[in-house]
Amino acid sequence: MTTTTDARDADIARAAAAIADPSRARVLQALVEGRALPASVLATEAGVSASTVSGHLAKLLDAGVVRVERHGRHRYYRLSGPAVAEAIEALARIAPPLPVTSLRQSTHAHALRRARTCYDHVAGALGVALMAALLERGILEGGDGHYDPAAVKGDRLSAPGNDTTYRLTAPGRAELAAFGVDADGLPGRRPLIRYCVDWTEQRHHLAGALGAAVTDRLFELGWIRRGTRRRVVDLTDAGRTGLERTFGVVLNA
Repeated sequence: MTTTTDARDADIARAAAAIADPSRARVLQALVEGRALPASVLATEAGVSASTVSGHLAKLLDAGVVRVERHGRHRYYRLSGPAVAEAIEALARIAPPLPVTSLRQSTHAHALRRARTCYDHVAGALGVALMAALLERGILEGGDGHYDPAAVKGDRLSAPGNDTTYRLTAPGRAELAAFGVDADGLPGRRPLIRYCVDWTEQRHHLAGALGAAVTDRLFELGWIRRGTRRRVVDLTDAGRTGLERTFGVVLNA
């Protein structure tokens, strides 16, 4: 997705039109955690037929908000970049909630607040607790992880932050290496450390290449696993114990 520094030069209406359909919105929400999914799965997520979702995907491709990857004979779709995920998160913040008509929906909403993915990094209560622990242990420095609406300059909820500059400390680099995350070996195509202002917790959670690497490591260790609903992350018993012992993260059940 092409980005611009001046909203006056952007074709906002075209992007908005691509998103402004309930089925396409559900497709984008299914992709917002950063995974690539086949059309068949996206059709199920959107609650439409395979032929119908193909039309929706064509419009999203044309608008540049998704891209397609070929793996052999199969095609997988993913968001065109983090900027799209950020836009979806921002819209989720300002949009009125869908009416909750079942306990299942209510449980899903609670699970999203507890732990979820934000593009390719962990968010929600788990994400901000982990960020706070990294700061408390001196792994990161430069801020306190809090979002103060009265003091911010450009930061806003449900968006990448820019007001605070976090840095990885030398002891923190070594501690993360012992955890299995080599900060020096991460790809340089994106910033090492970014943060997002979490829209449910209204605090900072870790993003950027480091946030993605830490999240990947949590999955590798089996400390978190993907939930049965989109974007939901489940903290395992091993993860609850491991996060407390390794980083001092303590989460309520």
